Amino acid sequence: MNNELRQLLEDVRDGSVSIDEAVLKLKKKPYEDLDYAKVDLHRQVRQGATEVIYGAGKTSEQIIGIVNALVNNGQETVLITRLDKEKAEAIKKQVDFNYYEVARIGVVGSMPASNGLGKVVIVTGGTSGIPVAEEAAITAEALGNEVERLYDVGVAGLHRLLSHVDVLMEAKVIVAIAGMEGALASVVGGLVDCPVIAVPTSVGYGASFEGLSALLSMLNSCASGVSVVNIDNGFGAGYMASMINHITKVD
Repeated sequence: MNNELRQLLEDVRDGSVSIDEAVLKLKKKPYEDLDYAKVDLHRQVRQGATEVIYGAGKTSEQIIGIVNALVNNGQETVLITRLDKEKAEAIKKQVDFNYYEVARIGVVGSMPASNGLGKVVIVTGGTSGIPVAEEAAITAEALGNEVERLYDVGVAGLHRLLSHVDVLMEAKVIVAIAGMEGALASVVGGLVDCPVIAVPTSVGYGASFEGLSALLSMLNSCASGVSVVNIDNGFGAGYMASMINHITKVD
């Protein structure tokens, strides 16, 4: 059960919100039809996070319309992924938001305070993986997580990673990002006792097949506790890391 719905039920129990008020909140239309998009207004109630806007393939006008629909229905933080700089500049003429160019992410509203159980650690094998890593990091931060970054600590110089073992050991969940042969996820998975989310990247020479080599290596990892998302999918990794970092036992 997500925090917003649980809080609503607790407010009803405590008497600060009436049953009728709670029913009205839950009965609000589940989506808003904009013709070109049906904006999911119940996503946060069902899943604990607002609908995220995938910016690639959408016009700036369409993104503005979706943002306004979410904000006008009470969403405090809205995430726009895969947003190029040119489109971001067009949107900024009508919407106030922060643009993270390296991550290609726009964040409407303020970043929420960290309310996760622990720390999400983002690790990259090399500097070339930073754009994917930043997509994961900004996503996790926008979903209320404390994030620590460890960049350029790949297996080509393993001592760089081993000098940060204390950071790895303190993590609640780790996102391991690597191209080439994708060995970083297995190395990290063999060191820690928390879940490791592996992200293969399209970084590498010809036989890396634009990330397929790293993907297959990560899928075949012999380290227990390693899961894998799609090639270059920093958003998916950041989102999953946030879910893991917010899992609590409900009596």
